[in-house]
Amino acid sequence: MNEEKKRSNAGVIVLALFMVILLVIAGVSFFVILNKQTDKEGTVPASESAEAKSGDSVLSDATEKKLRQLKEIIDEEYLFGTEDVDFDTEVIRAYMDALGDPYSVYYTPEEYNDLMESSRGTFCGIGVSIQQDIETMAVTVIQVFRGSPAEEAGVKPGDVIYAVDGVPVGQDDINLTVTKVRGAAGSQVKVTFYRPSINGNVDFEITRREVQVDSAVGEMLDDGIGLIQLTSFDEITYGQFVDAYNDLAAKGMKAVIFDLRNNGGGLLSSVCDIVDAMVPEGIITYTVDKNGARSEYRSDASDALNIPAVILTNENTASASEIFTAALHDYGKATVVGTTTFGKGIVQVIIPLNDGSGVKITVSRYYTPKDVCIHGEGIQPDVEVELDPETEEDEQMNEAIRILKEQIK
Repeated sequence: MNEEKKRSNAGVIVLALFMVILLVIAGVSFFVILNKQTDKEGTVPASESAEAKSGDSVLSDATEKKLRQLKEIIDEEYLFGTEDVDFDTEVIRAYMDALGDPYSVYYTPEEYNDLMESSRGTFCGIGVSIQQDIETMAVTVIQVFRGSPAEEAGVKPGDVIYAVDGVPVGQDDINLTVTKVRGAAGSQVKVTFYRPSINGNVDFEITRREVQVDSAVGEMLDDGIGLIQLTSFDEITYGQFVDAYNDLAAKGMKAVIFDLRNNGGGLLSSVCDIVDAMVPEGIITYTVDKNGARSEYRSDASDALNIPAVILTNENTASASEIFTAALHDYGKATVVGTTTFGKGIVQVIIPLNDGSGVKITVSRYYTPKDVCIHGEGIQPDVEVELDPETEEDEQMNEAIRILKEQIK
């Protein structure tokens, strides 16, 4: 859906729904408070408290008048009942959708709570990692966690979520789709996936259970080459990364591969903590907001990486993963192998509202240590290697191993 159509649809929803809650909306106060939580898109905390001025008008007088007319028409003429329509939520969603920014989203109290839970690295769900195409809004499975309910059911990477419990997810924000899939441990969810390999849909009845994501897993390969696969950057990732790295170092690791393929991002605080241990003193990343204000995230050079390293990337390496990749590359600490990364170089903050709901809103761009904003461009690898879909070989991993063997001779 193009931006013009999206804005048009959002406007129609506002006009059709907003009248029911005019008085409610007029009384809503939006707060910006210190929020230490960061979202899955690599957000930074809001730092100032601000309340909407009581005299500010949400809508123009002409629009309010038109909405009153629409409500009268709906009440008098509309064939179907409106008892099951959550006007309040849908109108507020439409208000945010009118921005035309797929990363700026409203969350109900339940959705907001689930969003905060997702950053902790443990949750009740089916056990998949997903990513959303910002143009089509399609939500695709990029990883199925080992031993998860999704793996047991037969979900595969590349499956596209079409519907949850029979309700199409359509143009939903990825985090809204997540909240629909998750639920209480032991409960069931029916997820319909479009599977490209068969050009058709497949249905799975999956029993939810608690899933803990091992977001940093180490493995020793041949010739003293260590492999650390980073699947996300959550609250638990830094500790898991340190354990994995130290374990490999104790086993005599001479070089390391950081596999960030299909890592869709995570917490800014988590990735900065990890990068801090590997690069010299200086900028890890910095952000610039609409007013030109700059915020820096720096390394204190506590323990810089001192062995050869390769970072594996692909088109699903995004956001916080790109901060990791750019920082190590800019400081000359790693060679990048694979394909060009996703290209998300903007930052969102999560702002709680006074009723337990919240909004995620884009507030700034982030830049690499060499002053590059990669938004819409991505990071090009030093050595570009495509995977051959006709074979089971991991050509990217093979090239990383070859490069490191040359460096540790």
